Amino acid sequence: MIRIQGIVKAAQIARSQLQAGIPPSRLLSFQAFIQETLGKIEEICANANMSPAQLPTPSRKAYEFLAQIDLANLPVTSQNSPAVSVQPIRLKNIRNQQQQVLGAVASIVANPQNSHSQKQQLLKSLQETVATIEGICTQQNATPALLNKTSRQIYAWMKFLTDSFNLERHLSATRRTQKLAEEMLWSQMQHPCKTIAVEFTNITHLYKGKIGPLEAKAQINAAFVNATDEILAALVRLAFLGKNQEDSQAIKKYALSEEYSEVVLELDVMADTEAENPQGKCYNLDRLFHTINREYFGGKMVKPRLSWNRSFTTRKFGHYERGRDRVVLSISLDSDRVPQYVVEFVLYHELLHKQHEGKWVNGRLNVHTPEFRQDEQKFRKYKEADQWLTNLASE
Repeated sequence: MIRIQGIVKAAQIARSQLQAGIPPSRLLSFQAFIQETLGKIEEICANANMSPAQLPTPSRKAYEFLAQIDLANLPVTSQNSPAVSVQPIRLKNIRNQQQQVLGAVASIVANPQNSHSQKQQLLKSLQETVATIEGICTQQNATPALLNKTSRQIYAWMKFLTDSFNLERHLSATRRTQKLAEEMLWSQMQHPCKTIAVEFTNITHLYKGKIGPLEAKAQINAAFVNATDEILAALVRLAFLGKNQEDSQAIKKYALSEEYSEVVLELDVMADTEAENPQGKCYNLDRLFHTINREYFGGKMVKPRLSWNRSFTTRKFGHYERGRDRVVLSISLDSDRVPQYVVEFVLYHELLHKQHEGKWVNGRLNVHTPEFRQDEQKFRKYKEADQWLTNLASE
C-alpha cells in the first residue's frame, strides 16, 4: 500500500484556516494550495495505478476532506488582518482520566448487581471532568475545538458518555463483547490468559488487539457501540485470533453503514462545533426550523439548540444530541448549490429524532424505528431530497 507524506498535515492546515476564516488577500493562495495538493495526490496515485480511495485510512480521509471543500464558497474574514498562530491546547493527565473511566466501565460490567449506583457515580464524574476541560479552554479564550488531537479525541469521547443514552449503549456493547471474548478464549482454551479486557473508546483505528501471557486486551472504536452481536464477534476474532477475509469484509461493510457514521459524527461534533450559531453563509437554521415546525409539527415542537458544524462531511449530514437538545448540521449543506428543500429535509430528519426516542432491542438502541421511517416519508420532497443526498455522498 502506497503512503504519501503530508496529506494529513495539509488537511489540518486547511481545516484551521477554514475555521479561522480566510482573509480576502489570501483567497487565491488558499485555493491554489488546495488544488495543487489534490493534483499531487492524484498524480502520485495515478502513477501507482491506484485511486485515492485505496490510500491508508488517515490519508484517504484527509484527501476526501480536501476534495469536498467548496472553493467557490470559502469563509472569508471581514478584513485582511494578519493570521494569528494558535497553539493547540494539551491537557495534562488526560490519558489517566481516560483509564479511570475505562476502569469504572469494566467494574460496572463485572458487577451488574451494583450497576445503578455505579452508573450514577460515573455519570457525575464524567460531567465534572468535562466541565473542568471546558473551563480550561474558556480560561484560554478557546473552545475544545482547539485541543490537540489526543486531548480532543478523549474529551469528545467523555462528552459523548455524559449522555445517559450513550453511556447505556457503551455499557451494553462492552458487556456483550466482553462475554463473547470470554466464551471464545476461555471456553475454547485457545489462550489460557488470566484476564480478558475489552474497551470501547475513541480511537483512529477500527480495532486493536494483543494477547500476552497474563492478559488479552482489545480496544474497539467507539463507533461500534450500535453493532450487532455478529459484528462484535467478528471484531473479537480479528482482535484476538488474527485476520480472516470474511470477518474483515463484514467489519469494513459495517464501517460504511449509517449506524457507524452516526456515532462518528456525534463524536466529531462534540469538539468541532466551536460556537452555536444557526446562521450559515446561505441558510439560517432558525428560519428553517420555524417553517418545518409549522408544516410538520403543528408549531408545537419546542425549538432545540441549532448549530452548523465546522466539519465537512460526505456521508452523514446531521445529528441530534438528546442530552443537550441540540441539532447540528454539517456545513457541507450550507452552500448555494444545495437546494433549500434538501437542508430542510436533513433538519426535519434530526427533529424526528427529538420526537422519537428510539427503542432498545436485544441490548441495542434502534433510533430508526418503523414509526420514525413512516414519519420521515411524510416530507413533501422525500424522494428528491433522499436522492440528492445520495448523489452528494457519492461525490
